[in-house]
Amino acid sequence: MKPMPTLVQFGAGNIGRSFIGQLFATSGYEVIFIDVAKPLVEAINARREYNIVIKRSSAADEVLTIRNVYALDGNDHAAVAEAVADTDYVATSVGLGALPHIFPVLARGIELRAQRYPGRPLDIIIAENIHDGARYFRQSLEELLPPGFPLAENVGLVETSIGKMVPIMRKEDLATDPLLLFAEEYNELIVDKHGFRGLLPQIPTLNPVENIKAYVDRKLFIHNLGHAAAAYFGFSQSPGTRYIWQALELPGLASKVRTAMRQSAAALVREYPNDLTLASLEGHIDDLLRRFANKALGDTIYRVGRDLYRKLARNDRLIGAILLAARHDLPYSVIAEAVRAAISFRAVDEEGRLYPRDTEFIANEVPKGLAGILRDVCGLRESDVIDREVIARILY
Repeated sequence: MKPMPTLVQFGAGNIGRSFIGQLFATSGYEVIFIDVAKPLVEAINARREYNIVIKRSSAADEVLTIRNVYALDGNDHAAVAEAVADTDYVATSVGLGALPHIFPVLARGIELRAQRYPGRPLDIIIAENIHDGARYFRQSLEELLPPGFPLAENVGLVETSIGKMVPIMRKEDLATDPLLLFAEEYNELIVDKHGFRGLLPQIPTLNPVENIKAYVDRKLFIHNLGHAAAAYFGFSQSPGTRYIWQALELPGLASKVRTAMRQSAAALVREYPNDLTLASLEGHIDDLLRRFANKALGDTIYRVGRDLYRKLARNDRLIGAILLAARHDLPYSVIAEAVRAAISFRAVDEEGRLYPRDTEFIANEVPKGLAGILRDVCGLRESDVIDREVIARILY
């Protein structure tokens, strides 16, 4: 009997378990989670399964039980390297800050695999919210592998666009089941068709595309932008509003969010005329606004809007979209309005606390005023012609 194919999944958090792990496990793969959170590893190994509650806006919840899973302690480098050497695929969803910690054991597993199975490439699915993920992985792994190691021949670095929304779990829900996850029904995994060195995994909702950069930018400048705009406009219009769906029911707010997304869509079509069409993006915007309004998901304004340093950065969802529109001489007035609203964002979690980095933002950046924030947080420069125009339009 043919052994079950395997996926080694670095990161057993929300995306790792509710999206990547779910897709592979329900497609006939055994999933090996790698995580440094010992209670999580122990809980997965005690049960060898976990539940995901699929939250739908117009139908009853569905409980999906994910089986054929186990976990390894990320600090057990020998065991993890062995798993990497022997697996069919690797995926990562650990977050940018944790990636440097997994590269050494990943490199060790890649080297071991090349010795053990010459000519059997390993494809690594980069399920991270980062730009140029393949280049970052390549540079990081090359520094750790022996000089002259044929990385390009042995390893496929597959960038993705992750659109699945997974809310923060409440303490009371986790108290009854520490492995429980809530997630929306959406399960499309967009991947770089050209990143693979071996065969593509047989996943029904896998969508291999020719130009992954177009879809990464679509995610950032339409999905992430629209979500953030809903949070910032919602808090600005009604500071007591808790959920994204409630924000979208405020007078005129959904229309304003749609306009911001459409301004960005127009710029994306100019940037990627061979990959994206206005008609397809209009449909995408309709679908996103429907998903944002999913009451059952319980996504909060706090979760969606928090981390202002990151979300106001030059290449992130708002300023990045504005710069793209400005380069194509297209309007971005409503996106600029979202930037102004973000400066006053003060949403708190269920215990009444600001996000820690936002406390720093309020203390260190807000006293500088909008102009100072555009300079020091958004990275806009008066010396650059396009930046100077953007600064002027956001300020006035």
